Amino acid sequence: MIVNSPLQDLPGAVAAPEGHPEAGVPWHWGDPFAEQRTAARAAVVVDRSHREVLAVSGEERLSWLHLVISQHVTGLPEGAGTEALVLDSYGRIDTHMVLAHLDGTVYLDSYPGAQATSALPKGGKQSLPEYLEAMKFWSKVDIQDRGEDLAVLSLLGPEVPAVLAALGIELEAAPYAVAPLPGGLARRMPWPGPEAVDLLVPRAELTGWWRRITEAGARPAGSWAFDALRVESLRPRFGVDTDERTIPHEVGWIGSAAHVAKGCYRGQETVAKVHNVGRPPRHMVLLHLDGSPEVTPETGDPVLRGEKEIGRVGSVLQHHELGPIALALVKRSTPVDAELLAGAEDRVAQAAIDPDSVPEEGEAPGREAVKGLRG
Repeated sequence: MIVNSPLQDLPGAVAAPEGHPEAGVPWHWGDPFAEQRTAARAAVVVDRSHREVLAVSGEERLSWLHLVISQHVTGLPEGAGTEALVLDSYGRIDTHMVLAHLDGTVYLDSYPGAQATSALPKGGKQSLPEYLEAMKFWSKVDIQDRGEDLAVLSLLGPEVPAVLAALGIELEAAPYAVAPLPGGLARRMPWPGPEAVDLLVPRAELTGWWRRITEAGARPAGSWAFDALRVESLRPRFGVDTDERTIPHEVGWIGSAAHVAKGCYRGQETVAKVHNVGRPPRHMVLLHLDGSPEVTPETGDPVLRGEKEIGRVGSVLQHHELGPIALALVKRSTPVDAELLAGAEDRVAQAAIDPDSVPEEGEAPGREAVKGLRG
């Protein structure tokens, strides 16, 4: 269900195109490239109130979550957060979420429409709240859907500390540090960009918070600006840069969102096996697209090397400095200097892999151990 933000009714707000994954919140405020430049050089605020928010409380909240998500959270302290995934039994990504632990409650926010594969024999997809409820059994936890009363705003840019100071918000510098707000919380994020903070504020006060933040010095910016920084920083967007086959290793979510050493969560066997002795079949890279034809591929379009399909296109956008760019999942064997085409039908563009975006590959720990045993 699309949540339409009241901020879309403010002067200057431009809605996303029909069918866009960020529908429901402003796409930009009249000058998307200036918004991107401000996000890189000063401070902006982005409406991300279409994100879904759940709250898990109860004395067993951490031990229970530890069993159903991919991240190690048994010792997650109050005032801290992390990222996590729900995987299916084959280790494929069902959904991505960001956590915040505060005042006896773990808040989980995710992209709209978050789902998970049912653990019941019939399988199929369930909404994330339905899945978590089905996995609760006799655990002493309480799961609440807080999407109707909490909304997410994101602050981006090097001048965010000055905006926080003007708002009277004190937040530690550590990634994922969490602090209380009246009726909500603030959470520091390591992306996109060096200074990023999410604010979970009362949805009924969303417009008031927006005005306070802009009066404190942050420029209004749309989801386009957020995605520009996200793509530039090689951060995937679930459901856009992932498909039904994606495993965490392919999109850089090992460590940040999936723990390789802890057991007892669905899909853990695949995570550990690929980490220790294997290689992911694909990896995510940044593509520079030829903008001269004035056409760009769309999410889900193929990436071709000659006539052979070697990947899929994810996020596609116009960047204020880099021009037309895209994230793509491509076969690991694809040479960095390969001449590629991205797109389908009448929207095919030449594409080149940014060499700095190719993940470094060390020796798998299990392979190193085997070599050691062989002398």
